[in-house]
This record gives sequence, C-alpha cells and structure tokens, in this order.
Amino acid sequence: MASSTSLRTITNRLTTTPVNELPYVAAFLASALSDCSEFNAQSDPKKKTDNNDGLQVNKLKARLTSLLQDRTVEGRWTAVVLIKALLEAGRWEILRDCGPWVRGLLAILSKSDPSSTKKLAIITLTRIFHLTYQYPTLVREITTPNLPGFITASLNLINAKKASEFVKPVKESPLLETILSAFAELIGRHPTIFRPFVGQLQKFLLPILSSSTTSASFSSRAINLAQEVFVALHNCAPKNTSGEQWATDCKNTIFSIHQAADHVFRSVIEQWESSDPNIKPREKSKNVSDLPQDDEPDALGLPSWQSLPAGVTRITALLNLLTKFISIRTASVINYPLGAILNLTSRLTSITVPKTGEEQANSDFTRDERAALYMELPIIHAACIDLFRTIVVTFGSGSIPVVNTIFEQTLWVFEAESFNSNIRETSYLLISDILPLVGRSFAKQNVFALSPLIRQCCRDLVPVDTSRSQDQENNTGKGGNAKNNQLNMNVDVILNPALKESNTNKESSFGRPNTAATALLPLLYNYLPTEYIPIPIRTEMERVAILTANRSAMVASVMNPIPPVKGRRPIPSILPFLARKYAEDLEVECLIRPRMPVLVGGTGVHYDADDYEEHEESMDTDAPAVPVSSVGIQQLTSNFANNVTAVPSSFTITQNKRILPEDSEMTDQLPSLPTEQELPQPKKARLGDGEAVVSTTSVVPVTLSETSASPAILPSTATPVISPITEYNAPSYTSVSANAQKSAGGDAARNDDDESDDEMPTLNIEPDTDEEEDE
Repeated sequence: MASSTSLRTITNRLTTTPVNELPYVAAFLASALSDCSEFNAQSDPKKKTDNNDGLQVNKLKARLTSLLQDRTVEGRWTAVVLIKALLEAGRWEILRDCGPWVRGLLAILSKSDPSSTKKLAIITLTRIFHLTYQYPTLVREITTPNLPGFITASLNLINAKKASEFVKPVKESPLLETILSAFAELIGRHPTIFRPFVGQLQKFLLPILSSSTTSASFSSRAINLAQEVFVALHNCAPKNTSGEQWATDCKNTIFSIHQAADHVFRSVIEQWESSDPNIKPREKSKNVSDLPQDDEPDALGLPSWQSLPAGVTRITALLNLLTKFISIRTASVINYPLGAILNLTSRLTSITVPKTGEEQANSDFTRDERAALYMELPIIHAACIDLFRTIVVTFGSGSIPVVNTIFEQTLWVFEAESFNSNIRETSYLLISDILPLVGRSFAKQNVFALSPLIRQCCRDLVPVDTSRSQDQENNTGKGGNAKNNQLNMNVDVILNPALKESNTNKESSFGRPNTAATALLPLLYNYLPTEYIPIPIRTEMERVAILTANRSAMVASVMNPIPPVKGRRPIPSILPFLARKYAEDLEVECLIRPRMPVLVGGTGVHYDADDYEEHEESMDTDAPAVPVSSVGIQQLTSNFANNVTAVPSSFTITQNKRILPEDSEMTDQLPSLPTEQELPQPKKARLGDGEAVVSTTSVVPVTLSETSASPAILPSTATPVISPITEYNAPSYTSVSANAQKSAGGDAARNDDDESDDEMPTLNIEPDTDEEEDE
C-alpha cells in the first residue's frame, strides 16, 4: 500500500505552496509520486483517521483537479505534470476516475497556453488512451467519447486545414512531432475512431512527405513520423480490406518512383528492361530548354516538382516511404511485392557514375544536366541500399531467395561510387546483415567479387599514406618533370615537417565510417569461406586488425586460420599480437591455454561407501611416505609369486622411481624389472629399523605418455580392507609376505597387531598367463 504519510505531505505541499512557485517543486513531487506503487482510491468509512490511504488519494485528486482549472499558467502546467505521474503510479485505481481530467486536458489544447503546456497535455492524453486499451469498460467510458475531440484539436493545432492547399505548404509547428507520434501510437489501437479522419490525414501528410521538394522544410524526425502515420492508415480501412489497402498504397508508391525516374534520367540512355509488363518507361521529353519537372498528377496524389534536385529528393523520399511499408507491422496477412521492388531498384542502380569513356549520354540534353545527375546519383543509391537492408532485416532467412540479386546490385553500385562515404557506410551495414545468412555458402567468384569492398573497408580503418609515394615519385622525376615538381613543392611543409604530420592525421581521422567498417571486419573472418579469400586480402585484413586493436577481428582470425596449401609455406597466426594486447581476456586465455579434462580409465573394481568410511582413518595418518624403486618391486614380486599361486585379474603393477639413499643396500641386491604399465602411487611407504609395513590404496589408472619423465600425482583415496598374504583366500589387496619382509631386512613378523608409520607401496601383480603357468 502507498504511504499515507507521503500522500499527505504531497497534498499539503501543493496546498501551502504559492501557485506561481509550484513549477519549481513539480519535478520533486512527481518523483515522490512515482515511489508510491500501490493506491487505494476507495476510502474506508471505518477508519476516520488522517492516515486512511483512500482519503489522502481523494484529497490529492481534488487538488489536482482544482489546479487543472486554475487561471494561471503555472497552476495548469503543474497539474498536467502531476496528473501524468499519478496515472503512471496508480494505473487502474486512478484511471477509472480520470474522466474530468481528460476533459480538462482537452480544454487546455484550445486555450492560449504555451506550447510546452500543450505538448505535455498531448503526451498525457496519449498515455491515458494507451493505458485504457486493456480495460474495455474504460475504453467505452473514457477513450471512445474523448478521442475524436483529441484528433480534431490536434489537427487544428498544426493547421491541417491548410495542408490540402499545395500552393501554400504547411509550415512546421512546434507540436508537429508530438502530434504525429501520438497518432502513430493510437491508430493501430483505435482504427475505427480514426476512420472518419483518414482523408483529412492523407491531405495533411502528403505535403510533409514531399516537403523537401517544396519551399517548406521539415525535420527528419517529422518526416519519418509522417511516413509511419501514412503507412498505418491502412488499419482504418473497412473490415477485411486493410491488406488490399496496404497493397494499393505500396504499388502506388512504386509507380510514383518510376514516374519521377522518367524525368530525372532523361539525360542518359537507360539499358534497363522492366520485368513487369505493366511498368514501362515513358518517352522522355525532347524539350532541352526546360528543366526536369513533373506537372502531371502523382499516383499517390503528391504535388508537382521542378528541377533535377527536387526530382532526386522526390525519389529518395518515396524510397524511404517504401522502406516504411516493409518494416512496419500490418493489420492482416499481406503479400509483399518483392519482385516489383527489385525491378525498381534494378532500374535505379543500372545507372551509375560512369568511368572515363563509358558515358552513355543522350545527345538531346546538355552536359551540365548529366553532370548534375551524376552528382545526385549516390543519394538515390544510398536509399536503395537502405531499402535492401530493410528487406534482409525484416524477412531474415526468408529473404535468402533474393539475397543474390541484392548482393549483385550492391556491389555494382559500390564499385562505381565507393568514393562516397554514405555509399560505403550503407554497403558495410548491408554486407554485415547478409553474411550471417549466406556467407558460408559463397562460391569463389562471390568472394572475389567482394574483394574490392573488403579492401576499401581496410583502407577506411587504416588509411594508406599516399604522401610518401608521391614524394618518391617526385624524387625519381628526371629532366623537366623534376624541375616542375620542385616548383610545385610546398615550401611551408619543408620548413615545418610537423605541419605535414598534422595534416596527415587529420585526413586519416576525418569522414571514416569506423563503426560500420569495424563491425564488418570480424564477420568477414567468421562467415566467408577461408580458403577462398585471396592471400593479399587476408594479409591486409590481419594488418588492419592488429593496427586498430580490434579484439573481435583478431580472435576471429586466430579461430579461422588459413588452410594449408600444398607447395606453399604456412602463414603464421597473429596469436602473439592478440596475447600481447589482450592477455587478460578470458577468450585469449582459452586460446593460449586450453583446459582439457583428464581422461581417467576404469579399473573394473567397484567399492561401496562403507568400505571408504571404514578405512577413512587409515588415510588420514600424517606419516611421511618413503618411495621404493622399481628394482625393489621386482624382488618383492618374485617372492610374492612363490607364496601365491593365483593372482586376481584386477591386479596391476604400481611402481615409484624415487629411491632414498638409506635404501641403497637393499636395492643393490635386487635385479631390475622392466614394466609395461607405470601408474602413480600417491600413498608411499617409509621404512624404519627392522620394520616394513605396507599400506595399500585404491588404484586409479591414468593415461600417461611413453616419454613421461615422472608419474602424475593423484589425490589419495580411502583404502579397501587389508589382509595378510598368509591368510589369502580371495582376490584382495594384500600386504607383503614374510619372505619379502625378510629380504628387505625387516622384522615385521613381530607385533602383527602393532600399528607402524613405516609403510610401503601397494603390490599389484598382473595375472599370470597360460604360457607362464606352462613354464
């Protein structure tokens, strides 16, 4: 429950503070209301104290209602701010009684309040209509009666009635972006209420969509919001016809772009052939004195335009509108006309900035018009690449059938217009989206076609210093060329070398799409077939990754090495550079020192938990261990074989190669023993004066290499039951026999029950084979 003390304090602050000073405390009071997460607007008649939550809420609501009707601007502004904060905190408890507030907020839109107060009122009303959407009763009581008045008041604020007159284009209002954002949010939730206003909204939005072609100018955010609202109007179509309305508007947009292109591309000869029989280029006007213009009505109803820059801007704006058609959600299932869209982009990308001697000019028009067109072409092509990227991002794996066409058109544009930074950046972003989809399936020719883009990406990250090469060319000049080069030298650079370095640094750090190029570089390693990347390109990529300290690219390079080729020396990895720069990273640590689990083999012997608990004390002794050499084990084995006729099959030989100096007399008398298995023994024995007691441990075999210098050390475990050799009846781990003790110079036969700290390692004998028994 909300704190009654906080609500009482807020109400008291609103009552005692002068109205003209309320805006200074409005932010503090709004944050205090946001901390009250639960409200109980119904007062409890049984509790007549001031701490009743419902009573405090009702007092606060009454005070806000009074401020909303106050004569001063400060009071109304404070009321709007606190009403929104109270709605966010109370939700349904406050929404059910906010009808008078909605009417008061609508009244503010028709008053002469400042634009800041009206903007807050529009935002608050939009939030109320949004919160009531999940409550059908509140929609019927609050939203349905008041939303039409809100739409009408909003359109009046931005002078929408004048929008239908294209002679005087609408001028941007300070409330334009707020109103468009509110419409974009509410149209999808209440389409039937917006249906009577569709015609008026379309007439209001069309000048904004073509604003850059007229004398009026709008912000990019206002244009984007207008595009969203225009596309969302298909939700207002009659029942079950929203999909048809969307398809009609989308096709009209495509036709409008073709119509504008007929006039913009009139100065060149197009080689494009339409795959759609319904779309054919019109006959170009031969009136060379006039500028490119379109006086005929547009398919969408857009106003006319004049001059080449205006036509290029019209095509760009409609391409952006087409992008909104693809990215915005629809009210029903529709069929996207991808074929018509790619047919359109094929026409727009078929004309690029020509190289010297490759210009296909139309002799009926002037050279100046063609030069102006070539200057404007990168703007159109950048919008086409943005449209491609929207298709790939929206459809994901569903766009794979058309990715090849998109890839070819993009590379065609990039090869001709890579000098434009916007073309480079949008191309990097598009390739970054395409590679995760189809990069691994690229053929060799696809990777070779992508090589110019990769090389340019590397140059954008680490620009090539062309000043040195130019100096070398100047120094190698002879005769008159050398004299001319000396005359063209910049004397200031010779006198001040630091000036040359500063200019170089400024040029290298200016206007580079670092973000897009940096994100693309690791993807080239991860998704392109490594064997198809040319060696010079791969070398340049690794050089750039090292110089820019791109950790993702360096890790990707190490993880995707160049495959070995017969007859070519192997190319070293850049792992040393990665380890030097990012030694503290976990990924680098995993690459340098991979942790592999120890492969432990099974012994075939299973023990119960009782066995480990019974002999746990024997493993906790603090007696130091004395190792025994393999020579001593051989002698003990021979003595053990004299007393034991049958050996369990689970026995294995265990040895330790370490020998103590005091055991030299014993070991000199024993022959050497070649062993086939060398298993470590963590529990070692220590020999005393005339005593030799052996304790055994469970054997855990570990796979060791044949060239291992020392056995691996394993943690000690609990030992099974120990029984003397003389009382051997079943397969078990036994102690050393009396003969073995005697040969070792011990006197272990005395005091069999006494415990000793002197122990020897376990003797595990391999089972005798049939051939040994025959012998």
